[in-house]
Amino acid sequence: MLELLPPPPTDPLWDLTYEFGGDERPERLNLVLGVYRDQTGTTPVMAAVREAELRLAERSESKEYRGLSGNAAFNRSLLRLVLGPEGPSERAAAVQTVAGSGALRLLADLIHRTRPGATVWISDPAYVNHRPIFEAAGLDVRTYGWRDADGGFDTEGVLGALEGARRDDVVLLQGCCHNPTGVDPLLDDWEALAASAERNGWVPFVDLAYHGLGDGLEADLLPTRMLAARVPEMLIAVSCSKNFGLYSDRVGCAIVLGGSARAVQHAETALQNAARTLYSMPPEHGAAVVTTILEDEGLRASWRAELDVMRGRIQSNRADLTAHLSALGRTAQARALARQQGMFSMLPLSSPQMLRLRRQYAIYGTTSGRINIAGIPAHRIPCLAQGIAAVLDPAEAPRLREPA
Repeated sequence: MLELLPPPPTDPLWDLTYEFGGDERPERLNLVLGVYRDQTGTTPVMAAVREAELRLAERSESKEYRGLSGNAAFNRSLLRLVLGPEGPSERAAAVQTVAGSGALRLLADLIHRTRPGATVWISDPAYVNHRPIFEAAGLDVRTYGWRDADGGFDTEGVLGALEGARRDDVVLLQGCCHNPTGVDPLLDDWEALAASAERNGWVPFVDLAYHGLGDGLEADLLPTRMLAARVPEMLIAVSCSKNFGLYSDRVGCAIVLGGSARAVQHAETALQNAARTLYSMPPEHGAAVVTTILEDEGLRASWRAELDVMRGRIQSNRADLTAHLSALGRTAQARALARQQGMFSMLPLSSPQMLRLRRQYAIYGTTSGRINIAGIPAHRIPCLAQGIAAVLDPAEAPRLREPA
């Protein structure tokens, strides 16, 4: 049977990560994976998470099954976090998932069950896993542009493209800190998107993976809450990987909003059935950690403070990189980077230029030009800026040795 399997494509991000692992140059810099790193290059365990884990260990509660929806207290806490204090209501239901990717897949299966072969619109460029997830669920994927010629959000282009979305098509929107570009709509743009959804009848599907790392937690959630108040139906995939630092614990949530309690109940059952056939139920530990933090005033305040520190470091890294590029005469590129936010930035480099950046300067980003701003040690920013400038104009910087 296995001899009949054609060679499948490998994952481009992990391919680059494995290549980095085999690179013996001491100056190598890994900006591929979307993980937050502190000044030492470590992805830290947040103090609030550590304290929550100690409390859970002291209680030593049962490891009994939680059920197909996972941790009910976690689901209520995520509804309040995402939608505000009035989040838990007859109009909304939440199911714990295996991280944000699991939420995307469960909701994709819900779309397919509701309308087999439905069309889902995603941005171009998009998070690398968006298209594979929706196509694996049997959905048709179409794209709409995201950036204008100056590297900002293309308001007219996006709204114009979505005029082609039919009633009951699904439009995926990243709630903040767009991956891979770092380019976000302004609040007026979000209002225009909500008006388009109301007018044309398409269903918003918000992917929330980086809330708290852009303009701040409440500001980052504002577009999602505004959409929820205006449209009759909505889907939301939530990840706790980045803003709680729970990458390997795989903590997420799928949220559905509908026009009636009956419709929402049916959707929740459909999500439970999809989970049953994929993994039965999600792991408990990470969800218990998040619930412990969100339900305790002191831990919640500690977590919010740590999240602000992380956001400040990301903003400082981007500002420093912008300043160094400007000093090297790359003012246009610096202006484009300065407009971006969140963990990622999109460099104005082609695939061959990104390859040269990797081969000659030991700087690893994706072939599309995405780098993880949150993963740069501050003292390496001048070297990064010099490498970018050298790739843009090879005559401006010396050639470094290639990997053995």
